[in-house]
Amino acid sequence: MEHHRTRPRHHGQRREAPRPPLPPQAGRRPAAAERRPAPAGSRAAAVAWPGRPSGPRLTGLGGGLFCVTVMFLVGFLDDLLFGASLTVYGVLSLPVCALTALWVRGSDLLTAPVVVPISFAAGLLTVADDGGGGFLGGVVGLVTALSTQAGWLYGGTLVAGVIVIVRRIRLIRRRRRG
Repeated sequence: MEHHRTRPRHHGQRREAPRPPLPPQAGRRPAAAERRPAPAGSRAAAVAWPGRPSGPRLTGLGGGLFCVTVMFLVGFLDDLLFGASLTVYGVLSLPVCALTALWVRGSDLLTAPVVVPISFAAGLLTVADDGGGGFLGGVVGLVTALSTQAGWLYGGTLVAGVIVIVRRIRLIRRRRRG
């Protein structure tokens, strides 16, 4: 069965539609957005983009993978060096929570406070006492560790939440200004 064209063929040159502006990830900015150099000796001279924290930009999934991986490593190191001290694990989880909230990109900010408790529990598997009872003993040890270390869990989530809220407010203000 043949399909007939409904539009006539174009012979000659086609008109090119204007290209949309490139996203900020493309690395080029319009000339109007070029930043003037900061005066020598000012603190802003060291920052390439105003208001943007330094460090990698992680997606929501990347932030989750980062946080879970680092918490597993913290748990293994805690088990190796400190004999599975839950207090050391809790203290070391706070900077990981802060880094995760700082490094997640602006469009995925709300994932950081969700990922932090999940990664805390995932890393806790390495330091929780299984009592030698196999799988069921491991589950009981994990639940016990989660209940006794809830302060560190909530503290890390609070740290990530506060950082995310502050970053979100700054992002909204910057959008309104620009």
